[in-house]
Amino acid sequence: QVQLVESGGGSVQAGGSLRLSCAASGIAYNSYCMAWFRQSPGKEREGVATSSSYGSTRYSDSVKGRFTISRDNAKNTLYLEMNMLKPEDTAMYYCAAAATYRGYCYTSPGGRASDFAYWGQGTQVTVSS
Repeated sequence: QVQLVESGGGSVQAGGSLRLSCAASGIAYNSYCMAWFRQSPGKEREGVATSSSYGSTRYSDSVKGRFTISRDNAKNTLYLEMNMLKPEDTAMYYCAAAATYRGYCYTSPGGRASDFAYWGQGTQVTVSS
């Protein structure tokens, strides 16, 4: 079955960096659009970044210039490099996958939750001021 397992979350001070990873199994990874989402208590799940199978990336305006999404298709692993972290980045971060034609991402710039069928359990990121 499809399994997405996130890791790398933690606590960091504002201005710091973290790198999240998402190991995928049970999918033809090269045929999937992959994405990172986040959700804070009381808020809707927010798309952060997407990556097509051939490496095209898109970001939400709130993280553009600070976060970098990447993927290693040989290792079936998705990454999110987060720099210049702010307290408002505090959230549970989720990895998501969508089966698409050739792994293209047909979704909004940061990703729309309804476009993704598979989700990980999440990893917590906490940024203190």
